[in-house]
Amino acid sequence: MGLKSVLFSGILLSAMAVGVQAKPETGSGLDKSLLPQPVYSPDSGLVDLYWAAWDLAWGRVKHQDGIPQSPYMDENLWDDTIWIWDTEFMVLFCRYAPSLFPGIQSLDNFYKTILDGEPVSLKIWHPDNPPFFAWVEYEYYKMTGDKRRLEYVLEDNRYLQRHFYWFEKLKRGGSRFSKMPVMLERREKGYLWGDVQSGMDNTPRGRGCNGEMLWMDALAQQALAALYIERIAEVLDDPSTAKEFAGEYAVKKDLLNKYYWDAEDGFYYDIEEATGDFVKVRTPAVYWAMLAEVPGWKQAARLVEYAQDEDEFGGQYPWPSVSRSDADYNGTVGDYWRGGVWLPLAYMSTKALETYGYHDVAHENARRLLAQMSETYKTFEPHSIWECYSPSAARPGQRVDGENLTLVAQDFCGWSALGPISLFIENVLGFYNIDATARLVEWRKTGWGEQGIRNLRFGDVHTDIVADGDTVRVVSDKEYVLKVNGKKYKVKAGTQAFTLK
Repeated sequence: MGLKSVLFSGILLSAMAVGVQAKPETGSGLDKSLLPQPVYSPDSGLVDLYWAAWDLAWGRVKHQDGIPQSPYMDENLWDDTIWIWDTEFMVLFCRYAPSLFPGIQSLDNFYKTILDGEPVSLKIWHPDNPPFFAWVEYEYYKMTGDKRRLEYVLEDNRYLQRHFYWFEKLKRGGSRFSKMPVMLERREKGYLWGDVQSGMDNTPRGRGCNGEMLWMDALAQQALAALYIERIAEVLDDPSTAKEFAGEYAVKKDLLNKYYWDAEDGFYYDIEEATGDFVKVRTPAVYWAMLAEVPGWKQAARLVEYAQDEDEFGGQYPWPSVSRSDADYNGTVGDYWRGGVWLPLAYMSTKALETYGYHDVAHENARRLLAQMSETYKTFEPHSIWECYSPSAARPGQRVDGENLTLVAQDFCGWSALGPISLFIENVLGFYNIDATARLVEWRKTGWGEQGIRNLRFGDVHTDIVADGDTVRVVSDKEYVLKVNGKKYKVKAGTQAFTLK
């Protein structure tokens, strides 16, 4: 077995073993001194769940011969396969520990294989999976300040632009990347697609549709990609690319508002290709449009109502994968995408709410979801973090197969770590905006007791931020700005305390 060094965005990790097929990261174990350390006296169980998620995710750092990027993040399903949207979502918790978890680097296994034609020993199961690379690249940049990574994907290799247009030109048929066919194909008003290709395997979307259906989330995800390519181009002072993708974004936004918005229901629906009629199956996939900043403020307010309605996507167990009012909703076990609560959909929807300033709703739904995950972890055996959850109880989701019920996959960290790590930090603790590029942390602090975060690294800043009652104690090695509930405090290097007004 050989040894090699791997460059992680400027951080050299040496002597990592390679050459063993799909070998998990083991050895000396996870160095938790490099991880953020949450403080939350109101519920220590959420802190326990947080650490469990990192431990499970550490086992998903894999090494593999014959791929462009190794080590990489594995989703915890099949060792010979990688998924685009699983990996995209994993970046959004890996960015809290970029020296340990190769989330952003794992995207190169798609860029270099699909766009550069490099050989790969793994299958890319659905090359037409949701395409939101630009969003996660930008979010990684905000956390790390790694501008060189943006130059790599936008200027040096043009991966983001090339993938956007590659996706636009896809045709249905076989794929050289796996045995699964490509189902996405662009039409005048949007995109044909498929349920498993969209990621929502057995969704009831399309029920009652006469002929082909145009999927609103495919259009919204391409709008999201264009929006963030524009923003990355602005960061890199590339006005030509920014203008190009501002135009692409405007076209997609106009299509969504013109053809997919039902003003009566206040919802973006999929539509029949032939007739343009709405296909009225409501799922949280609608929040892709909100994340992409497509709706106006009044439209967004209508969508937020669904996030609060216990007969839709709200209630004690928020974010079921289909509306609770839908005829195919399985309120008992979830039956995968017919009601199961999925962390990637919940996380995306939460970020959509934040985009329009609905932090209260984002916090409450996140708090309830993490309470469900924590209770499941404590009371259901085996004690684990699951692929998805029941929409009506503190237990894992199950799939319906005739008269049989099958538990979903356990140890799924994987994207389910988005709950115990990202939603916990951002929406329960309340550190909803950590921006290395602006040297800014915005904290929506709720409640009392001791709460906060230690050992937080963003950009070149290393800091502790912990409140006890109305006193906030901050330790930092660099200057930055801390905003607590909208009030600005200038943090200096050293130790200081602020009294909240």
